[in-house]
Amino acid sequence: MDRQDTRWKQRFQNFEKAFNRLKEALEEEELNELERNGVVQRFEFTLELCWNTLKDFLEEEGAQFKPTPKETIRQAYKSGLIKNAQLLIDGLDIRNELSHDYSGEKFEKSEDEIRNRIFPAIEEVYQFFLKKLNRNQTQLFND
Repeated sequence: MDRQDTRWKQRFQNFEKAFNRLKEALEEEELNELERNGVVQRFEFTLELCWNTLKDFLEEEGAQFKPTPKETIRQAYKSGLIKNAQLLIDGLDIRNELSHDYSGEKFEKSEDEIRNRIFPAIEEVYQFFLKKLNRNQTQLFND
């Protein structure tokens, strides 16, 4: 197994940790300012690891594309890895807006979208990789 073959698996380990931490944070209903800041940070990390894991996987599969966040998501959609690229692209736009939100107002406007639209799209990517890893482990035991 070469370095490229394991790159997406290594990145997925970090994605999984970030995903679970974001999920935990989003389970809280009422957030104070400090908690909102934590959710924003977890959202940014998770989304970053999400698209990077997709990029590493697509590169391993031999896909040719410009490895930017939006192009990676579009390629993942074209390759059938995800069902709705636009939600993840919207998530990238929200992430970019939140990184310049010093008052907290943008988070309040985006919170529902993150919880009910973007997070489920991230979870779809998470589930894809979880199944892919489980299949690979099953194959190892059957070989």
